Amino acid sequence: MRTPHPTATPTAALPNPPGSTPGRALPAGRAAHVRADGVHVTLGDRAVLSGVDLTVSAGSRVAVVGENGRGKTTLLRVLAGSLAPDAGTVTRVGTVGVVEQALDHDADATVGTLVRAAIGDALAALADLEEATRQLAADVPGADDRYAAALDRATALDAWDAERRVDVALAGLGACADRDRPLATLSVGQRYRVRLACVVGASHDLLLLDEPTNHLDAASLEFLTQRLREHPGGVCVVSHDRALLRDVATTFLDLDPSEDGRPRTYTGGYDGWLEGRRRDRARWEQDHAEQTEEHARLAQAAEEARGRLQTGWRPAKGHGRHERASRAAGVVQAFNRRREELERHRVTVPEPPLRLRWPAWEVRPGRSLVAAEAVVVEGRLERPVTLGLETGDRLLVTGENGAGKSTLLAVLAGRLAPTGGAVRRHPDARVALLAQEVPAWDRDATAHEVHERHAARLGRGSAPGLRATGLLDARTVRTPVGRLSQGQQRRLHLALRLAEQPDLLLLDEPTNHLSVALVDELTGALREAGCAVVVATHDRQMLRDLADWPVLRLGGGR
Repeated sequence: MRTPHPTATPTAALPNPPGSTPGRALPAGRAAHVRADGVHVTLGDRAVLSGVDLTVSAGSRVAVVGENGRGKTTLLRVLAGSLAPDAGTVTRVGTVGVVEQALDHDADATVGTLVRAAIGDALAALADLEEATRQLAADVPGADDRYAAALDRATALDAWDAERRVDVALAGLGACADRDRPLATLSVGQRYRVRLACVVGASHDLLLLDEPTNHLDAASLEFLTQRLREHPGGVCVVSHDRALLRDVATTFLDLDPSEDGRPRTYTGGYDGWLEGRRRDRARWEQDHAEQTEEHARLAQAAEEARGRLQTGWRPAKGHGRHERASRAAGVVQAFNRRREELERHRVTVPEPPLRLRWPAWEVRPGRSLVAAEAVVVEGRLERPVTLGLETGDRLLVTGENGAGKSTLLAVLAGRLAPTGGAVRRHPDARVALLAQEVPAWDRDATAHEVHERHAARLGRGSAPGLRATGLLDARTVRTPVGRLSQGQQRRLHLALRLAEQPDLLLLDEPTNHLSVALVDELTGALREAGCAVVVATHDRQMLRDLADWPVLRLGGGR
C-alpha cells in the first residue's frame, strides 16, 4: 500500500495543567459522598433502573456504562437529586457539580451568569467574611464568632481563588471567557464547554458528568482528563469515550443485562471491567447452555416415551391378554414420568445477549483494489491524496474536522467523483462504505426485512442472516427501523455492509452510537478481517488500539 506511514506516538503521562491544585481541600473533605441504595425508576411502562446500588465518595472514579437506553443518564439525574426514584434511597454529603448533555439557559443569560452560579458559594462566603470583618471592626457583639465561622467557610472553599480556577478551566477547555457574552450567541459546543469549565473549576466535592468529552478538541480532552484525575473529591462519569474511561475510571457500574438481572460493579479499572464482564458473560452462556441442553434432553426422552406408548407396548404374537395389559401399564407410567419431568424443568437463566460474530467470506489475495492518484475535491479535500490499496491492507485516516476524511472515503467507494486527479478500481472489487449517516430506509419495514431486501439486491442468497452477526437481538430484528434507536440503526447499517462481503471495507467514524463493549469487539474483528480495511476516526482509544496500522493524516480544507 502506497501511503504515508508516520511513527505512532505512545500515550504518555499528561502534564499538570497550569493552575492545577491536586492537593486542594474541598468543603466536605473525606466525608463527601452520594449513595444510592436499591434504586428503581420506571418511565412509562418500562423499568429503566432496577435494584441499583452505587456509592461515589471522595477519591473515587466511577464510570457508569451500558448500551443506549439502559438508564445511565437517568441514574445520574437520580444521584444529582433532579429526579426522585420510584423506590430506594439516595443520600448526599457535600456539594455536587453536575454537567448534563443538554444545557438550558435563560434568554438573557451570559457567560458571567454561569460563572457566578458555579462559584456562588465562594462569592457568598467572601461576602459573609467581609460583613463579619466590618462587624468585628465596629465591635459588634458576637462578631468574633461570626468572623471565625466566615473565615473557616471561606478557607474550606478556597474562595479567594474561585474566579481564577474557573478562568484556568475556561482557558484549558477552549471556552469563551468573556463574562458579558450572551450564551445565545454561542454555538451548542461553545456553551457546553463554558458549562463544563464552570463545574470542573468550582470547588465541588463530587462531579457528576454526562458525556463530558462531547464538543472537545484534543487539547481540551487532555486538560479535562488531567483535571478529573487530580480532582480531590469524587467523580462519576457517563461516557462512551473509551479513552476517557481507560484514563480516569477505576470502578465500573455496568447497567447492561446480567444473568440475575442486576447491575454489575467491577473494580480494577478499564481492563478489570473488560475481564470481569468477559468472565461473567462466559459463565452466563454456560449456565444457559446447560439448562437448554437439559430441557432438550428431557423433551427428547418424553417424545421417545410417547412413541413407545403408541407402538412399543404391543407384545409378540402369541402372548396372553394379561401380559399385554401389564406391559401397557408400564409404558403409560414411563410416558407420564417423562412428561412430568419435562413440565417440572424450567430454563430459568435468560438468554445471554449476542456477541458480534464477524462473518467469514472469501477474498482473493494479492489483488490491487483501488488506486488514487493526486485526487482532490474542490472545497472538501483540498490537498492531493495518492494511495493504493490491496487485499488485506490496513489504513487509518486521521485529521481535524473538515480535513476531508469522509470525502476521501466517498471517493474511494465511488460515491463521489474527484474534481482533480484519478481513481482506478479493479472491475470485480467489492467496496462497502459504512458512512456516518444511515441510508434512507423504509421506516415501516422491520430490520429483518431491510436486511433481506439488501441481500436479495446483492444476490447474496448464502449471506449470513441478520441475527447470525450478533448485532441485533430477536426482538429488534422484528422492529420497524423507524422505531430503532441511533445505536440500533448503526448496528443494522454495519450488518448491511458485512452482507456485501467486501474486498475493501471503508468505515467512517465506526464507533459513533455504538456501545463500549461492541466497539471493543469490532476493533478486534477489524484486526483479523481478511478484507482490506480503511478506518477514518477521531476515537482516541481506537487510534491507540490500531496504532500499528499505517496512518494517512489529512490537513487543510474546510
